[in-house]
Amino acid sequence: MTLAPEKQSSLIYETPVSDIQDDDVVVSGKKITGTLKYLDDGPIAGYWGAGNFLALKFSDLDPNATSIKVGMNPSQGSGLQEIIGDPDLNGVFKVTDKDVQTFRVVITDGHMTKTTDYDLSDLTCEES
Repeated sequence: MTLAPEKQSSLIYETPVSDIQDDDVVVSGKKITGTLKYLDDGPIAGYWGAGNFLALKFSDLDPNATSIKVGMNPSQGSGLQEIIGDPDLNGVFKVTDKDVQTFRVVITDGHMTKTTDYDLSDLTCEES
C-alpha cells in the first residue's frame, strides 16, 4: 500500500486540503513531515474539535488484503478505520500529540497481520 499526503486541491468533509495542511507534507519511509494548520471552525473541527489534522491518500492496496485499517495510535476515540471499500481512499486524522502518536496501518490478508507505524514527531503543528 502507498500512503501519501492528499492533494491540496482535494476536498475532505467539504474542507479544502490546503486549509488542513501546507503543501510541504511528505511521507518518506516510515516518517511523515510537514506543517499542519490549526482548524477551529468548519465541519472537521465541528465534529472532532479544534486542532491540527493530517489529510492522507491511500493507493496501491494489496489485492489479497481482507482488511486494511488506518488511523492515529493512540487515537482520540475513533480508533483505526477500515479503508477497504472506501470509494475515496483518503482520510483526515486529528493529531493531538505528534511526539507520542504514530500513524498506524494494519493490513490483514486472512492469514497474517502486518502493522506499520509512521513517526509524526517532525510535523510542525500550528497553534490556535
